[in-house]
Parts: sequence; C-alpha cells; structure tokens
Amino acid sequence: MGRGLIGKLANRSLTVAGKWQQQQLRRLNIHEYQGAELMGKYGINVPKGVAVATLEEVKKALPEVFPGQKEIVVKSQILAGGRGLGTFKSGLQGGVHIVKTEQVEDIAGKMLGQILVTKQSGPQGKVVSKVYLCEKLSLVNEMYFSIILDRKTAGPLIIACRKGGTSIEDLAEKFPDMIIKVPIDVFKGITDEDAAKVVDGLSPKGADRNSSIEQVKKLYKLFCECDCTMLEINPLAETADNQLVAADAKLNFDDNAAFRQKEIFELRDPTQEDPREVAAAKADLNYIGLDGEIGCMVNGAGLAMSTMDIIKLHGGTPANFLDVGGSASENQVVEAFKILTSDDKVKAILVNIFGGIMKCDVIASGIVNAAKHVQLKVPVVVRLEGTNVDQGKRILKESGMTLITAEDLDDAAEKAVKAISR
Repeated sequence: MGRGLIGKLANRSLTVAGKWQQQQLRRLNIHEYQGAELMGKYGINVPKGVAVATLEEVKKALPEVFPGQKEIVVKSQILAGGRGLGTFKSGLQGGVHIVKTEQVEDIAGKMLGQILVTKQSGPQGKVVSKVYLCEKLSLVNEMYFSIILDRKTAGPLIIACRKGGTSIEDLAEKFPDMIIKVPIDVFKGITDEDAAKVVDGLSPKGADRNSSIEQVKKLYKLFCECDCTMLEINPLAETADNQLVAADAKLNFDDNAAFRQKEIFELRDPTQEDPREVAAAKADLNYIGLDGEIGCMVNGAGLAMSTMDIIKLHGGTPANFLDVGGSASENQVVEAFKILTSDDKVKAILVNIFGGIMKCDVIASGIVNAAKHVQLKVPVVVRLEGTNVDQGKRILKESGMTLITAEDLDDAAEKAVKAISR
C-alpha cells in the first residue's frame, strides 16, 4: 500500500530535509490483524479472521473460526506494504496466498519465521512472526479509501478512488480524474454531505448508499478518536451481498498521543522496527536511519536538516538523522555514539552542535566518554559553537583523541566528505 501517496498528492518537499520531515514524526504502525480488530470495535465491516503464530494455532483456528469454508486467505504480517508482490528469502513468491483449506497449514508453515522482502521493507526484509488467516470474500468491486492529515487544508483529508486494489500512486497517474478529495472541517467534524461526496465518488455498484455513508462516518470517527495520522484501506471492497468491507487496511498513530492511547500503543511491535531506532527511543533520542555513509549527531531538528543538506551539497550522503535534543546528558551522548557506530555503513561521523541550552562542554565530555565505551574506528569531525564552546574545545584537546575539528558548518561538511574518501 502506497506511503508515497502523501508526497504525490500533497506536494511535499523531496529534498533530503524534506524526506526527513516525512519520516521524522514518530508514527506508530500496527499490523493488519490489529487494525482489523480495532475497526471491528468501531462497527466497520472487516473480514472474519484470526492471527496465528504457530502451526498448532493454525490447526486449532481452522475448524473453530472457518468451519465449512473451502478456501482461506493466508496473509504474512510484517510492517511493510507490498506483501502480495513480495518474495521470501527462502524462495516462496508472494506474502499473500488464497489456498484451499487443507493447504493452509503448509503455506503458513512456509511463511512463519521466514524473511519477506517487499518494495517497502528494504533489501534486508522483515521476519514474519504471525500470519493472518481470513475468510475469502466474494468481491464484485474494489475501491480505494484513505484519511490523511493535510497541511493545505489544515485538517483531515479524505482521498478516495472508485478503482482500488493496487498502488494509489499508479491509480493517481493512470486515472487522475477518478481521485476525489474531501477536506473535513476539523471543528465541525464529518457531515452527512461530506460522507455522501465520498460515497458518490466511490460509486459502489450495489451497496446501500445510506449504509455506505455510515461506514465512512465510522471510519472518520476512528481516525479522530484514536489519534490516527493515516488510515488507508486498499481495497475497500464491495461484496456480492452489497456490503462495503475494509479488506486490507493500514493505520498509523501519532506518538504524541501515546499518553491517551495506551491500549493502542501497547500493540507496538519493536521486532519489526529498526533496532537502532528502538535503542534511540529508549535513550530519549530522535534517530532516523538513512542510506548514506556519514553519521550525523546534532542538536535540533533545523540544524539536523541543514547538516544533511550541506553534506549532500559537498557530495556526501547522510547515514542518519540523530538529534540529541536541547538538554542531553553525557550518558545520552554516549548512547548516541553507540547507535552511530553500530551501523556498518557509517564511514565517518559529523558532530555539529550549536550550544544554547545544550552546552558544548557536556557534548565534549560525552564524546570523550563514548571513546572509552565504543571503539571509534571511523574519523570524527567536530564542530562546536555557542555556550561553553571554549571549555568544550579544551576537553576535546586534552583528551588525546584524534579528532578533526571544524570552524563552521560548511567546513565541517567538507572535511567529513573528504574523510570518507581517504
């Protein structure tokens, strides 16, 4: 399912900093089966299904949940889109299969514990710890439905298309006239008129219009009450008995709402996340892994984005975004270095600190302590400026460490890029 939707339809920036802006906001992502359970609680139509983690659970679930059914949909559960077209490293093609009931145990066994690689998982793929067994629906129509937060309208935006079941990016390119957008007034909430515009744009073949309007309103209610940042259903299917069903859904939630969405945030699956990001979150650091060679440690989001952009300007590529914040301790700086050096792709580290609340001497002491705990095998470029900068430089100089110092950001980026080419 297409995360690129936000970038394509809302015209987001595609600079290095812009890409970071899309990713840096921490958004809880949950598995499909968890999303289906949540939607069911809101009265949204979802297929009958059950998640299983072992073959014993598969054997038990088939007669209990699907008595008399001849075919079952077996869906691998990973936190990445494109599962149906993915490939297991074992050689099995596809992370979603429709099979006869007697074949479910065999195909589930070939998925569980295996690594599935999709367009969105990266080449390393993700381990399938659970599979989702679903009833096979008799579909007569497939549509697309999503709710996102839109900057232009300063509120929720419903995006729908009467064609679905495939990438929304492809649909937007091939059938731009079929894409409808309905902005919702965040203060008034969704009205019957808003929901009707969406349903009329979807043009269901036989589903009752009033019932469909109610389904749209329930989806919006879930989006708001659960602090979603995105709700995407692809396909929103119309069944032979004229029902709209969320056949496959993706939900993201705002991490800033974790304090009031405790039950939802207990669904977080850290095994599906980048272990470096998990470690950073535990240390109260902001970290996003990228694909470059220069590790960045900075304080402040704006400084982080400008650092990544200027590295790119000098011909380098940032390996990450790591923001230690405005009040990091020495221990947090040590943890930051541990995270940076755990990435084999990092060939140099650029420390760019502008001391305000975050004092340069604290950063310097953290760097020295990090050297004691972590074997720094890559060049480290340091640019310090601001509060207690002289003390910070003295601490680094007296440490005996081999560091590359820089006077300003441009100088630091240039030296970091040169350091990896030696």
